[in-house]
Amino acid sequence: MTRSRLPQAAVGQAEARRKNVLFISVDQWPASLLGCAGHPVIQTPTLDHLARLGTRFNRAYSESPICIPARRSMMTGLSPRTHGDRSFKPALTMPKVPLLAQAFRDAGYQTQAVGKLHVYPPRDRIGFDDVRLAEEGRPKLGAIDDYEVYLSEQGHAGEQFMHGMNNNDYMSRAWHLPEALHVTNWITRETAKVIKRRDPTRPSLWHVSYTHPHPPLAPLQAYLDLYRDLPIDMPVRAKWEEQDSIPALQAVRRYWQVPDQPHVHRLLRQAFYALCTHVDHQLRIIWGTLREENLLDDTVILVTADHGDMLGHFGLWAKRLFYEGSSAIPMILVGAAGDRRVKANHVDSRVVGLQDIMPTLLDLAEIPIPQGVEGLSMVAKQRREFFYGECREDDGASRMLHDGRYKLIWYPAGNHLQLFDLESDPLEQVNLAAQAEHKARVSRLSSELIRHLNGDDLQWVRKGRLVGYPFEAAPFVADRAMSGQRGLHFPQPPMDPAATMVGAP
Repeated sequence: MTRSRLPQAAVGQAEARRKNVLFISVDQWPASLLGCAGHPVIQTPTLDHLARLGTRFNRAYSESPICIPARRSMMTGLSPRTHGDRSFKPALTMPKVPLLAQAFRDAGYQTQAVGKLHVYPPRDRIGFDDVRLAEEGRPKLGAIDDYEVYLSEQGHAGEQFMHGMNNNDYMSRAWHLPEALHVTNWITRETAKVIKRRDPTRPSLWHVSYTHPHPPLAPLQAYLDLYRDLPIDMPVRAKWEEQDSIPALQAVRRYWQVPDQPHVHRLLRQAFYALCTHVDHQLRIIWGTLREENLLDDTVILVTADHGDMLGHFGLWAKRLFYEGSSAIPMILVGAAGDRRVKANHVDSRVVGLQDIMPTLLDLAEIPIPQGVEGLSMVAKQRREFFYGECREDDGASRMLHDGRYKLIWYPAGNHLQLFDLESDPLEQVNLAAQAEHKARVSRLSSELIRHLNGDDLQWVRKGRLVGYPFEAAPFVADRAMSGQRGLHFPQPPMDPAATMVGAP
């Protein structure tokens, strides 16, 4: 009997056996900021519940902890070396390789994305049937931003950034418009609408990409109030930050001159945590929509982030570094009901990365993984022995090699090495690189790191040893653009060449 002759109810039942996939990403959320990870303050009841329903990977990392290269790994299943960006290249198109959404479309899925994609050109759908875009105020790259269109329809044209906060800076205040107009609410509402408007005879891939807790730090007052009376934790400090004059770290500290004062740290963390909890609560609306549409049992759910944020640890801010605050990310996987490949209430300590998302989701949907995908399915038996990370190609460059317990970080500028034992020192307060008892381990991990180096990195190696290059700091110059400060977005600002887009160091 052909499919077209089946009764409509039977068609729906037959297609319902194919699993839907809900892939949620958040922007700049450290792995430690989860109640289920033991954080003493953060309120994440929804994510904690998802972790009980499925598996939390507590050794998950961003291969290149910057927005664009991280998202390229998500969507291609490839390492930065292969997909072509480890720096932040806003005018780089996606590589001509199989993409996550296209692989699902080729298998008969309807595919929708809501929120941030951060690709070029900005309205490239990268395989999705449709995209509802919220790009953090980047009209100068040529995109029509659907969220800004929505604000204009509500009588607030161009007012997204009238709170005065910055997308790449650390200051805070409460959100300035009605709660329903917040971008987190908009992404949630659009996602729920997309789910309700699906074709019921076909399975779906939904990619939901929240722009927060990435700055601007302008959360709803209600969420600031949740943390008003709580004892906010303070940044971690270490002796090595005083002893090691690593040029890349000094540049970060000079760029973000956030006052190192307890009340400042409290205000900024309170705002950051508020943004996190707002997202967490909004996820419940998506969950409720799936439940009311009778889709929960037939939906695979994965939640992750593109990278984290240092939030003042060791006097450092933002991302682009391989310390846990910046590179370690949440990774929670919930299988469809009855799928034993995803354990419930389980913590998996294998080292995984963003390149593993595409093969994992395809594997759980029983779709063939395209040849050339470098990532590994997180529900398969195969595990990597080493995890390699690479970030930037200038004087701020760093490389990372992780064996599941020990993490080696190398800064070519000045040839600085750091080694951390994440089992005995999860806060990375003791640099073991120069200790005699770890000499053999440093040598072994350095040799493995060298094996992964590529491109211009190879000039920083001599006779099988890391030598880096001498570095002299340039005179400090204040950032005249204020790290890409947004203005009034009505009328829309004129376009600039994408190469001039501001990216903080």
